[in-house]
Amino acid sequence: MKTIRIGAGAGYSGDRIEPAVELAEHGELDFLIFECLAERTIALAQQAKMKDPQQGYDPLLMDRMRAVLRPCSENGVRILTNMGAANPLAAAAVIRLIAREMGLPQLKVAAITGDDVLQLVTSGAYCDDTGAPVAQLGERLLSANAYLGAQPLVDALAQGADVIVTGRVADPALVLAPLIHAFGWAWDDWHRLGQGTLVGHLLECAGQVSGGYFADPGYKDVANLARLGFPIGEVSEDGSAVITKVAGSGGCVTVATCTEQLLYEIHDPAAYLTPDVVADFSQVRMAQLGPDKVAITGATGHAKSGQLKVTLGYLDSYIGEGQISYAGPGAEARARLAQAIVAERLHLCGVQAGELRFDLIGVNAMHGAQLSGSHAEPYEVRLRVAGRTASLKEAARIGNEVETLYTCGPSGGGGATKAAREVVAVRATLVDAALVRSAIHFEELA
Repeated sequence: MKTIRIGAGAGYSGDRIEPAVELAEHGELDFLIFECLAERTIALAQQAKMKDPQQGYDPLLMDRMRAVLRPCSENGVRILTNMGAANPLAAAAVIRLIAREMGLPQLKVAAITGDDVLQLVTSGAYCDDTGAPVAQLGERLLSANAYLGAQPLVDALAQGADVIVTGRVADPALVLAPLIHAFGWAWDDWHRLGQGTLVGHLLECAGQVSGGYFADPGYKDVANLARLGFPIGEVSEDGSAVITKVAGSGGCVTVATCTEQLLYEIHDPAAYLTPDVVADFSQVRMAQLGPDKVAITGATGHAKSGQLKVTLGYLDSYIGEGQISYAGPGAEARARLAQAIVAERLHLCGVQAGELRFDLIGVNAMHGAQLSGSHAEPYEVRLRVAGRTASLKEAARIGNEVETLYTCGPSGGGGATKAAREVVAVRATLVDAALVRSAIHFEELA
C-alpha cells in the first residue's frame, strides 16, 4: 500500500528550529509542515502589518526558511506552513527572495489568501461567542480570520507548489491537504478525511506528541528532551498511520504520548468540527509497534457543517504589572507587608483598575491561599501585582508603585521589574463557508 511521510517542523510560533532541520535532512519525508499560528498570534500580526504593510508574517519565517529550504529541495520535500499569519503575500515574497539568495530559483512558492474576513463580519449582523454584535467592537476590532480548509492547499500542490504559505487555516488541514493530494481522496470521503484529520491533529503541536510537555520526572520519564525529535506521520492510502520520529533523536513516541495529544483541545471526540469534515475520534485505537512507533486507526468522519469558525482579535484593555522579591528569614511576612502597602497606595493615589491581582509567587500564586496554608514558610517569595486598566498610562502606575518598595517598603526587596502593555484578546463567530473565497498566488509569476 502506498504511504507518504509528513514531518511536523513546528508546533507554535517560537518553536525550536533544529528539529525541523533534522526532519528535512534525515526524516525521509515527502512533506514538512510548520504550524505556527495560535488564536491571538494573527491579531498581533495584524497590528504589525498596520504599522508596516510589509510585515505581519511570523517573526521566525526567515530563519526557518534559511534553515530548511536547501535540505528540503535536495530531498524532494515540499513545505506547507501557516507562517504567513496576517500577510501571506509578503511572506511568500520573502521566501522567494531567500530561495534566490540560496541559489534555489526553481522553487515554486505559493501564497494562500482569503481567510481575512474583516469586511464580511463588520458589514453583516454577526454576533460573537458572547452573544454581542461584532460591530460593537468598533475600532477595537483588529482582525477577523476564517479557518480555511484543505482545498486551496490541495490546489496549490496540484499546480506544483514546492512551498505553500498561508494565513489562518485549520491546523489539521496542513496535513490533510498533502494526503488528499497524494492519494486522490474524494472531498466527500468522510471516513478517510476523518482519518487524515486525526493524523493532522496528532502532528500539529510537533514535540508534544514525541514527549515534550508529556514529561513528568519519576512518573513519566522522557530521555534527552534537550534534543527532542519532532514527529513524523507515516500515512497509508486508507488513512491509517504510524507516528514515529527520526531514529536517535530525543524524546519518545508511545501510546501514552499519542493519547495525550489526541485529547488536546478536543471538546467532543465524536464530533470534532473542522472546515473539511466533522471528525469522529471516539473509536480510535493505538498500538505500540516498537520503540517510537505507534499505529493509529479507527477515526472516521461525517459531512462538514458548511460553516467556518472566525477568530476575532480585538484590543481589550491594558495590563500594568510590578514584581519584587524577598528572601531569607521572614521573607513571606515582608512580602505580605509589601502587598498591603501597594494595595493601600493604589487606593490613595486613585489608580483606576477594573481588576487587581496580588500573588505571592512560591506561596499562593497557583493554587490560592487555602492550599498554600498547609505548607512550611518559604525561604524566598516574589510579590506580583497586576491590574487591568483602560489606558496605558494608568497601567504604568501599578508597576511604579511596586518599584517604590525599593526605598519605601520592607527591608531586603530586590529584583523589581515593571511593565505596562495592551491586551489583545480573542472572540469567535461563524460564517457561511460559501461566502469565503480563497485564492492562490504564485510568487515567482509576479
